[in-house]
Amino acid sequence: MIFLVVKELEQKLKALLKKEKEKEKNIAFLVDGPNVIRKEINVDLENVKRKVEKFGKLKVCKLYLDQYASDKLIEAVTNQGYEPIITTGDVDVTMAVDAMQQVFNPAIQIIALMTRDIDFRPVLVKAKELGKDTIIVGAEPGFSVALRKTADIVIMAEQR
Repeated sequence: MIFLVVKELEQKLKALLKKEKEKEKNIAFLVDGPNVIRKEINVDLENVKRKVEKFGKLKVCKLYLDQYASDKLIEAVTNQGYEPIITTGDVDVTMAVDAMQQVFNPAIQIIALMTRDIDFRPVLVKAKELGKDTIIVGAEPGFSVALRKTADIVIMAEQR
């Protein structure tokens, strides 16, 4: 009898845990590399990633760089769990196009961007219009006030 009760409680607990896991939101996190990887900002990318992960499960984690990025930088970004995206054109355009793809991705519930650039405000606005939660990660100097006021959640990146 006790065995049956324990087994039943175990099944209920598993079902409850599964339900909780299903509630966890999926995040697309996109980082504007040239805008935030700078000596004057000196951001800890691992710490930033941990802060974003508090809001859900990272399904997409990309960091955009231009064609002049060094092999060492690309390796460091990769070792921190980011997918480096190297572009020969304007990094902002490539990142904005990818961000809009994630806005329309039904498997993603949260759009998280790390940038200081107001150029990404339209992405946040469209994401919110379509029911996505939005996170902006920024750093001083030059973190856009408009971005802060548009996003649902604002995370300030800590300097090392």
